[in-house]
Amino acid sequence: QVQLVESGGGLVQAGGSLRLSCAASGRTFSSYAMGWFRQAPGKEREFVATISGSGDSTYFADAVKGRFTISRDNAKNTVYLQMNSLKPEDTAVYYCARSKFIGSTITFTAAGQYAYWGQGTQVTVSS
Repeated sequence: QVQLVESGGGLVQAGGSLRLSCAASGRTFSSYAMGWFRQAPGKEREFVATISGSGDSTYFADAVKGRFTISRDNAKNTVYLQMNSLKPEDTAVYYCARSKFIGSTITFTAAGQYAYWGQGTQVTVSS
């Protein structure tokens, strides 16, 4: 069983920055793509960013492109989401997830392509 633990959420003013971390258990971390999703109150969970197992490929939702970056440290079994220029509409619970499918070079954007999820971390951006 893979466990994912997010950290780094909090309250920040608009224009500020936060870095989320997600620590994963297991010995095959680098074989799987990782993703970040978010869910705002009253809304469905939405894709934010993904990174391939090797870290060479990334993809972002249009809403965060140019403001967020995703990275991973396979030696530490950790994936990061650096969030800059935060906006009130970025307020949500952020979840990290590990893909269902093995493959170090591919990425996934659909929630159904992920098998394991963290418990989430709250990000609140005040105006």
